[in-house]
Amino acid sequence: MRTSRRTIAAVVAGAAAITLVATGCAAGGGEAADPNKKITLTLATFNDFGYSDDMLAQYETEHPNVTIVHNKAATSNDARDNFFTKLGAGSGLADVEAIEVDWLAEMMQYSDKLTDLSSPEVDGRWVDWKTESATDPEGRLVGYGTDIGPEAVCYRADLLEAAGLPSDPDGVAALLEGDWSKYYEVGQQYVDATGKPWFDSAGATYQGVINQVENAYEENDGTVIATENPEVEKAFTSVLEASSTLSAHLGQWSDDWTAGLANGSFATMLCPGWMLGVISGNAPDIADWNVANVFPGGGGNWGGSYLTVPAQGKNTEAAQEFAAWLTAPEQQLQAFASAGTFPSQVDTYSDATLLDATNAYFNDAPVGQILTDRSKAITVTPFKSVHYFPINDALQKALTRVDVDKSQSIDDSWTQFVADVKALG
Repeated sequence: MRTSRRTIAAVVAGAAAITLVATGCAAGGGEAADPNKKITLTLATFNDFGYSDDMLAQYETEHPNVTIVHNKAATSNDARDNFFTKLGAGSGLADVEAIEVDWLAEMMQYSDKLTDLSSPEVDGRWVDWKTESATDPEGRLVGYGTDIGPEAVCYRADLLEAAGLPSDPDGVAALLEGDWSKYYEVGQQYVDATGKPWFDSAGATYQGVINQVENAYEENDGTVIATENPEVEKAFTSVLEASSTLSAHLGQWSDDWTAGLANGSFATMLCPGWMLGVISGNAPDIADWNVANVFPGGGGNWGGSYLTVPAQGKNTEAAQEFAAWLTAPEQQLQAFASAGTFPSQVDTYSDATLLDATNAYFNDAPVGQILTDRSKAITVTPFKSVHYFPINDALQKALTRVDVDKSQSIDDSWTQFVADVKALG
């Protein structure tokens, strides 16, 4: 069946070339919808979930009555604005909506507006914390986990070599082993040797730092502590101080930032699994990107998402079946092959398909083993309640004012951040 798909505001144009062991087709969860009723299911995601046209065509082949339309927002922020606006309006959402972990807690306040996705067929599919986070107080599972974001360091081997630094993955891992001070110290060596920036932006680097703090913005009871937490102010200040000489001063997701992935604007960047597809998609002709099995401070998780089925949809049963299929281990391994989105499904972690995966774009880096190792290095799960996203958004804007816009000093921008958090109520 010939179908058309509409992809809007895509931030990436390509996919990482990852070599995987062949996999079979997966069965989805949930009750089967009417196989004879012709329907169109809309899927809304952001950035790059790894849901290729070929994958969606596979579902259409297995379900001849279904046509899939995939709409892709440029950023998580854009997707969030659209989601909450249309959730409140009671109409207009896609049949399957992707949710980012940083605003999951906000969404859980309105779990009654989402379909209960609980099913014996998906019990035990995901790591426990992934399922628990998407289960409301009534025991309703309202989100199927897609990926998690264990972080490594991506780097341009040609730029490190030009600076007289190690450029092979093992050498880079040994060079960067240590805390954030070590990462900045090596960065200063690079800048001194080349006069060029070490990392992309203060905002991206700060995200790696703060993801290692368990209670950055809130206590476990929801009490907001962001403006009084010395760990937050220290992270803010130290990243910006380092950025004065090490940063390329590029706002993440800006046109200049995406261009910088190809033109050598910076030598290294923090790299959760899903970032692999972003890099290769925006710099398809660059042969020098690689991945080192290391991360400042040990380990960290950045991002990870869910698929939900809004109750306002007309085909919620079929949408649940589709969401279950997309998040089955077999499909998540395909998504990993396409975009580097590291699975949250437990059955994948002992699968040679994942462990033996290499990425041709990143010079055949063993990304499956690297990201598996990086996931094991994660020791902190940050507490994220309803206040997390707006506070972190305000903090990112504070970083941007200093690092990118250069419109405020560190102290003045922190003062405005404090006022902005208070204004949130």
